[in-house]
Amino acid sequence: MPVAPAPNAVTAKTCCTPSSGRDVSKSDDAPLPETSSKVPAITTCKIPGGPALQGTDRPVIDADEESPCRSKTVKPFLMMQTTVTNELFAAFINDTGYETDADRYGWSYVFAPDRAGSSEDANSLTASNWWRREDGANWRLINGPGSESDWHADHPVVHVTWNDASAFASWAGGRLPTELEWEHAARGGQSDVVFPWGNREPNDTDFQPCNIWQGRFPNLNIARDGFVATAPAKSFAANGYGLHNMCGNVWEWIAQPMKLRGRGKDGKAFAKMMRGTRLLKGGSFLCHKSYCFRYRIAARTGNTPDTSTAHQGFRVAFDPDL
Repeated sequence: MPVAPAPNAVTAKTCCTPSSGRDVSKSDDAPLPETSSKVPAITTCKIPGGPALQGTDRPVIDADEESPCRSKTVKPFLMMQTTVTNELFAAFINDTGYETDADRYGWSYVFAPDRAGSSEDANSLTASNWWRREDGANWRLINGPGSESDWHADHPVVHVTWNDASAFASWAGGRLPTELEWEHAARGGQSDVVFPWGNREPNDTDFQPCNIWQGRFPNLNIARDGFVATAPAKSFAANGYGLHNMCGNVWEWIAQPMKLRGRGKDGKAFAKMMRGTRLLKGGSFLCHKSYCFRYRIAARTGNTPDTSTAHQGFRVAFDPDL
């Protein structure tokens, strides 16, 4: 079993997605499962091809290289209406016997106020001490041993790595979407909008179109949107293409690496730190504008392909039969 990182090891961005700190140079070389005849029915939405936008000319986090807004061409594809649920992931596990990275390593990252176990405080991350490495946390035990009641069949599966997401996608006969596809699908037929519903920003008072944090992060979540942690995968209004929760709820793994050009002195250091990571899009229930304004279509972050957390999930794209 790989050795766990030192208690305070942080090798990737600590604000949104803590990294395992392991050497992952060959972590995505494992053979993928074959497509199975036992895949349950999956609801997908048709995403039209043609001109597609990626990025924005109104960047918020320069280090993430959200800009510029570029027009590219995308082929038609199908996208899951929701992120993969616990129920769907359970079908995958039952059919294949697949062992997730969190199961193999014996731990995953849990949001500290939600943790059910008794991990020592020494396992916290220095720069973001609301994360804890929780022994026994996995996709079944979302907040560690004793948290069985926190598992809901219709909620997004979490504590899945990029490796796990890729394995599920292969089993289901699909793949992880590219960043261009994900942004094109998230816009739902609109132009250069900030959010899947348009340009109006969510707030803590009278407009909650997605599942993010309301209140004072990380100490007070007033849950004005109705959810302290994850919401059902099919909740909140769908966008123009029929997709739910493209922003908020859980981060979604993307097919390709997060490659940064490293603009400026600080940018170069940040780009070096993010080498070897895979893209994530959409933000999560832990995002708030005062702390992590990444629940926007053009926003992006990255994490190592073997890292799992309580706020990372995924959805699958499919190529249509021609």
